[in-house]
Amino acid sequence: VQLVESGGGMVEPGGSLRLSCTASGFVFSIYEMGWVRQAPGKGPEWILSIDSNDDSRYYDDSVKGRFTISRDNAKNTLSLQMNRLKPEDTALYYCARLSGYFGEIPQYDYLGQGTQVTVSS
Repeated sequence: VQLVESGGGMVEPGGSLRLSCTASGFVFSIYEMGWVRQAPGKGPEWILSIDSNDDSRYYDDSVKGRFTISRDNAKNTLSLQMNRLKPEDTALYYCARLSGYFGEIPQYDYLGQGTQVTVSS
């Protein structure tokens, strides 16, 4: 299993970025996939996930209305469109393959290497 993120960078507040994750080594289309981020000095937190039916779930209310998750099963690609970015969105963003849930908390079995997003003027 391999998950490779791309698309990170530095952007000014209010700007946009689109992250991509290319998956390989497993049947991408049948897995729920998601994005996890880790801000400096903080633990990892789930942001969004999308299941095999293209139903998405938000875990962080602060990104509702600004971030959108999508997938292209033909290209084995997961995307995260981030609009109206804020300095507090600065973090290392990871693509994750979900292995299930512990109650309402998603669990992952694979993470990519991460891509850095920095929002600063």
